[in-house]
Amino acid sequence: MSRVGKKPVPIPDKTKVTFADSLLTVTGEKGTLSQAINPAIGLKIEDGVMNVTMVSEDRNSRALQGLTRSLAANMITGVNRGFERKLEINGIGYRAELSGKQIVLHVGYSNPVSFNLPEGINAAVAKNNNIILSGIDKQKIGLAAAAIRKIRPPEPYKGKGIKYAEEHIRRKAGKTGTK
Repeated sequence: MSRVGKKPVPIPDKTKVTFADSLLTVTGEKGTLSQAINPAIGLKIEDGVMNVTMVSEDRNSRALQGLTRSLAANMITGVNRGFERKLEINGIGYRAELSGKQIVLHVGYSNPVSFNLPEGINAAVAKNNNIILSGIDKQKIGLAAAAIRKIRPPEPYKGKGIKYAEEHIRRKAGKTGTK
C-alpha cells in the first residue's frame, strides 16, 4: 500500500487546481504547470485539499498513486515557491559565464562548451564557479542540472569537474612512488 499516495496534498489559497479529462493543471503566482494523469488514478479536490485515489486495487495502481501524489505536490510547490538547484565548478581555470539563455563553460577542453537552457529555466552564475538553476518545474531543473554535470563530471583524484553543491566526492589516493 502506498503510504505517500494516501497523504492529502494541501492547496494554498492563491493556487488554482483543476482536473479534467485526465489532465491536472495547477496555476499559481509563478506560472502554470500541466500533467497528464493515468486513467487508473482519480483526484478529488475539495476544501483546499487534494486527495489521490485508485480506481482499482492492483499493484500498478498503488505505485501510480504514490507517483501521482508526488508529482502533484511538486507542481503545487513549484508554482508557489519554485525550485532551485546549485552546481559547483572545481578546478584551476574552470569557470562559467552566462550569455543570454546560454551557459558557456570553460572546463578544461580546448574550446568552451555552450549549454542552451531549456524553456522555463533561469540561471545565475556567482563568482564564476557557482551555477544556480531555478524555475517552477522540478523535473526540467533536474534534467538541466544533470546535463550540465555530464559535460565534465567530477573526478575522484583531484576533485576537478562540475558537481552538485550538496554532493560529496569520495577522493582516491593517487599513485605512490616505490623503489
